[in-house]
Amino acid sequence: MKKLLMFICVLTFSCGKVDLLPTTASEINQKIKSYKGNKVVLLNIWALWCVPCVEEFPMIVDLDKEIDELEVIFVSADFEDQFDEVRSFLDRKGVREVSYIKQEKDEAFITGIHSSWTGSLPFTILYAKESGKIVDLWEGKESELRFRAAINIALSS
Repeated sequence: MKKLLMFICVLTFSCGKVDLLPTTASEINQKIKSYKGNKVVLLNIWALWCVPCVEEFPMIVDLDKEIDELEVIFVSADFEDQFDEVRSFLDRKGVREVSYIKQEKDEAFITGIHSSWTGSLPFTILYAKESGKIVDLWEGKESELRFRAAINIALSS
């Protein structure tokens, strides 16, 4: 009976954790399009080994929780053999919904996401709520002020 209760406890506590799904650039672009007219989309591509990515991550999670009309899509550029490490990081940072890990060769993924992206991380793109068009994008870590300014433009576009 104790073993059954322990199993149920473990199962229960593992249930609200993030779903980490392998993805391609094409699948991410389709996901982004599905929010057109409903939400601003913030796409953030990051990796565990990228110090600036890890530093700005909690701020992005906080923005996601604060702004109802914002949908944050995180895509890890880590290798698939780091799946458990990525999921653990996402759980520790409070990401509880769906997140993604790149499952495509680097060059195809990079050019599939945006033609001007050099592959540098972190990489962030903001898509307008109504039009679905890109309102801002950047490589590298940016301030919360930059994120909020881009989100505000995207909310009214």
